[in-house]
Amino acid sequence: MAQKDINKGVPNLPYFTPQHVVSPGTPFPGINPEEVPTLFKPLKIRDPTLRNRIIVAPMCQYSTASSGPDTGALTDYHIATLGHYALKGSALVFTEATGVQANGRISPNCPGIWDDAQIPALKRVSDFIKSQGALSGIQLAHAGRKASTAAPWLSSRDKKISMRATTASGGWPKDVVGPMGGEEWTWDGKPSTDPAGGFWAPKQLSERDIKELVRDWASAAERAVRAGVDVIEIHGAHGYLIHQFLSPVTNQRTDGYGGSFENRTRLLVEVIRAIRAVIPESMPLFLRISSTEWLEETDMGKKYGSWDVKSSIRLAKLLPGLGVDLLDVSSGGNHPGQKINMFDSKDYQTRIAASIRSELKKENLNLLIGAVGLITEAEQARDIVEEGGAAAKLNGADDSIAHEAKAAVQMTQGQEPMADVVLVARQFMREPEWVLKVAWKLGVDVAWPNQFLRVRFPKL
Repeated sequence: MAQKDINKGVPNLPYFTPQHVVSPGTPFPGINPEEVPTLFKPLKIRDPTLRNRIIVAPMCQYSTASSGPDTGALTDYHIATLGHYALKGSALVFTEATGVQANGRISPNCPGIWDDAQIPALKRVSDFIKSQGALSGIQLAHAGRKASTAAPWLSSRDKKISMRATTASGGWPKDVVGPMGGEEWTWDGKPSTDPAGGFWAPKQLSERDIKELVRDWASAAERAVRAGVDVIEIHGAHGYLIHQFLSPVTNQRTDGYGGSFENRTRLLVEVIRAIRAVIPESMPLFLRISSTEWLEETDMGKKYGSWDVKSSIRLAKLLPGLGVDLLDVSSGGNHPGQKINMFDSKDYQTRIAASIRSELKKENLNLLIGAVGLITEAEQARDIVEEGGAAAKLNGADDSIAHEAKAAVQMTQGQEPMADVVLVARQFMREPEWVLKVAWKLGVDVAWPNQFLRVRFPKL
């Protein structure tokens, strides 16, 4: 007699992992949809569907080989970490900033996808993420003048150890690049010969170099598709190469890639078009930007101008026509002179995200907005994506944020969500089960992984 209730495995994998009865992080069938907050409702972006609105943002881990045949290839470490976030209910899990060129890595131990040999390792990680019901994503990046640095724990262990990665440690001091070149263009402003400095002087990219770079970005996207990745994000934030081109502070070129807004955004636009041309029409394309570099009130910002929220809104209005589906709104990172302590300003980026979303809605432009930055609490995450969430967040706001919060509410009439998804990073490192904990705190009965059902949180 045939056995019933066989423990079925996920198909098309070379190993057994049980197929979850209900995808973790999703409300159980039969629950009244009106009782489910938007945070735990699915969201379709092109063909893929997020099982909830909580995304694991890319997080640098500095944990791949720096030399040999496995240079830049993901490892079992990435399955253990990224796979666990997928297992515990995240909707989309991003692999950290991944170099489209070897010299585009932040450190020698950062991942890359500039070579076909790196595809199998990415596929292995992506396959496991998807086997747990999540979507897999990759952030394609080039660090520009912030490249060839050491893993941060090396410099923090002993302040005498430079952050620069030398040739002996796998770095590429002579092949760091940027929109501008020379010792005056190091990220921290200190010459490469200064032992107190942490960055190498970049070489200026030629127009020919830039054309090659755009092709390499497209080739990296093609490899990601071959690896089975569901979503691609372009990294245009935090002072890395694309951001360096966007900002008039770090881009003072006089050719077609510098000067005007159109010229400074040209590299990004070319990268977007190149990627969109080689990936399936069904595949979502995200872009992360620094919505402001917090230099408006600095001397250099007043002298040269800077990339600010107005610039980001102007860029955002171009994105739907270019085939970008979601704008991931971050900030800062392009210059050590920035004038904000981001660790003391919990909601600063969420309010910017709300203002960008509002401006897009005014012109009926279809672009999803992601909020990121110090999102740690259940109610906070819920209110960001909930209709009327802006008004809810205003309640109890202290005087230091009340003015800006009120402005966000006025722009959204207190009804529109502040963003469409939340991207969370550090909180997942503290609590890989954060999605399940958020659901529990909000009183939403969501599925847990099959293997963890016996330890589910008790109903509140």
